[in-house]
Amino acid sequence: MSRFLFVVPPLVGHVNPAAAVARELAARGHEVAWAGDPGLLERLLGPRDPRRVFACGRGPDLGGRPEGLRGVAALKFLWDQWFAPLAEVMAPGVEAAVREFRPDVVVADQQTVAGSLVAERLGVPFATSSTTSAELAGAVGLPKVDAWIREVLAELRQRLGAPEAAYDPRFSPLLTLVFSTPELAGPPPPGRGPLVFVGPALGPRPAEPGFPRDWPERDPDRALVLITLGTANTAAGTRFLSECVTAVRERADRLRAVVADPGGVLGGPAADEDVLVAPRVPQLEVLARAGAVVCHAGHNTVAESLWHGVPLVVAPIRDDQPVIAGQVTEAGAGVRIRFGRSGREAIGAALDAVLGEPSYAAAARRIGDAFRAAGGAPAAAGRLERAAAAARVRSSPLPR
Repeated sequence: MSRFLFVVPPLVGHVNPAAAVARELAARGHEVAWAGDPGLLERLLGPRDPRRVFACGRGPDLGGRPEGLRGVAALKFLWDQWFAPLAEVMAPGVEAAVREFRPDVVVADQQTVAGSLVAERLGVPFATSSTTSAELAGAVGLPKVDAWIREVLAELRQRLGAPEAAYDPRFSPLLTLVFSTPELAGPPPPGRGPLVFVGPALGPRPAEPGFPRDWPERDPDRALVLITLGTANTAAGTRFLSECVTAVRERADRLRAVVADPGGVLGGPAADEDVLVAPRVPQLEVLARAGAVVCHAGHNTVAESLWHGVPLVVAPIRDDQPVIAGQVTEAGAGVRIRFGRSGREAIGAALDAVLGEPSYAAAARRIGDAFRAAGGAPAAAGRLERAAAAARVRSSPLPR
């Protein structure tokens, strides 16, 4: 059996796919450990998952970003003020985890480059967990920005990794697992190393205390809409979530909604016959009953929605979200609206479109079929097993 160390950032959408793969590996008899934020991992992994966690620094507070940052400015801020500092603060914890746990393979989140850089310096094979397919294309159409990101990575490598290495640390020379498929992400780009599209990795998740699980099922004659902006956009979401709620209430004869409000910007948990507002939502359970999703085009939410064949209204805010939103609309599985300017009229019209025009649901089901055919967590686990076996043949002992 093999040992796998998962290195993840303190972001829900990056932990959940890794957790599904780790659970599959553990079920096959492998040893699994984690390097990351213990509090978040404790909440997300659940009582049945492997519990060996090596603590790493959290880095700056991503929720404290200036709200007005968009486009290139937001991307540069993300790398300069979050990804790079996160790598610096996580590196000591990752190194301690590698030296103590002695994994056969480090599974490093693509945007948590402390995992890949520390692994390469210590001579331990690593695989990449690509939880957002937007990273595959890099800064598309922005060669200067892409070159700048590569400079940031090169500087990090000088301090944390093996300075002589020449590959992009966001893409393993051994294996990169992409939690999407070409039906959504498009064809694989060249020069990214060995990419394997496995589709979304889903699995059971811990219960969300206090959520009324019977509420989504109470009125099957009205379409259920899930409204969420993820966990990293709380401060920016007050106006948009409010307008979404109003758009649903104006269509209460045919719509109901579950609204994820982790920051309590709508005034705290509340429920009536038309709208349920909750700080945490069992997303997979709700998606199994939903007819449409309104979201920020976060990769995790988009992938989970399409897995269930649910069309989307996407309102990207920043980071990788515009790229993912473009993938959704290019595939015909949703409608894109402007986060900063769309009010109840635009949101309502988009909901009317994705719920009323059958082509959107048909496209969502087509992508969902491709996702399931790709294999998900079992396929990812199988690839990691083969990578570990190959790495044991080639690797030398970890230096002490």
